[in-house]
Amino acid sequence: MNDMSNPDAFGVLTEPAMLTIKRVLPGPVERVWAYLTESDLRRKWMAAGDMELAVGAPFELTWRNDELTNPPGRRPEDFGEVHSMRSEITEVDPPRRLSFTWGNTGGVTFQLEPLGDNKALLTVIHRRVADPSVRLNVCAGWHAHLDVLAARMSGTEPETFWDHWSKLKQEYQTRLSA
Repeated sequence: MNDMSNPDAFGVLTEPAMLTIKRVLPGPVERVWAYLTESDLRRKWMAAGDMELAVGAPFELTWRNDELTNPPGRRPEDFGEVHSMRSEITEVDPPRRLSFTWGNTGGVTFQLEPLGDNKALLTVIHRRVADPSVRLNVCAGWHAHLDVLAARMSGTEPETFWDHWSKLKQEYQTRLSA
């Protein structure tokens, strides 16, 4: 579907129901790990929620996507202002790997690899996203949220969240239909 050496590459279905998406981010890996695990940093690019970094620990993520960019863009009618989801840590190996449950899917894994002293490769793997409409939203969602993360970590302003998400959803629809 794409060249994954490009840090702005689209996610790929590495199995029929598994999304893999990568980003090269300003490092070191410990800095990226903080953006994945600390609620106040994670809310700047995805969702807030304190998490105890222990296998079996429950936590809740709360999205307020309208707050990610100013302006937020046009939110799709089928999305609310706030969305929350209960999760549970399934694997933790700081600062290299974090996995947790994700709704009715097979869960999400974040993998971090150092790329020299000042960069890190983040790989997000979202497993068992079987429903095609959910998979489309997941692909566009991870892509848009990771673009916000890259911008925040680079000290730049991200694209207007909802407008970017809508464009990405159309692009993924085309790519996944091919």
